[in-house]
Amino acid sequence: MDITTFRATQGPIKDLYRKDARAALLTLKAKGRADDARVTCKVESGRGLALAGIHPKAGGSGQELCSGDMLLEALIACAGVSMRAAAAVLEIPIKSAEISAEGDVDLRGTLGVTEGVPVGFKEIRLRFDIETDAPQSRLTQLMELTDRYCVIFQTIQRSPRTFVKLNRVAR
Repeated sequence: MDITTFRATQGPIKDLYRKDARAALLTLKAKGRADDARVTCKVESGRGLALAGIHPKAGGSGQELCSGDMLLEALIACAGVSMRAAAAVLEIPIKSAEISAEGDVDLRGTLGVTEGVPVGFKEIRLRFDIETDAPQSRLTQLMELTDRYCVIFQTIQRSPRTFVKLNRVAR
């Protein structure tokens, strides 16, 4: 989508969010499946190669992946691999495991429609649906290790210092 079309598309969306704050609320979701025999996780993106773009509720075409979707997909991929690795170390047999994540975003912040509304996720929920015969005490241990060693989850929880740098390149 070119800049002119993007701006024209976003204008009415911003107007809507100024009038109706509830319309700006968005819950993004992602899913994945941890392999039952290897330490891997397949992430369902439905789009193959990732081409990042603006979410349709913020004026995008919907043909590209939203970075929020990609963040959740990275989270479930990391959490799925971490869970499978911890299960392997703990010798917990996992027959199947489905990992899902969803998060809430108020697009009024992202679009600069309402002052004071933060940009980014307000809440992220990570869920594991695991088929196993292991006792609950072992599953508690499994989740503690998964939480501790999932890089993406820990990064989100700890809110690391971040920096943005712009480099002008002469060609």
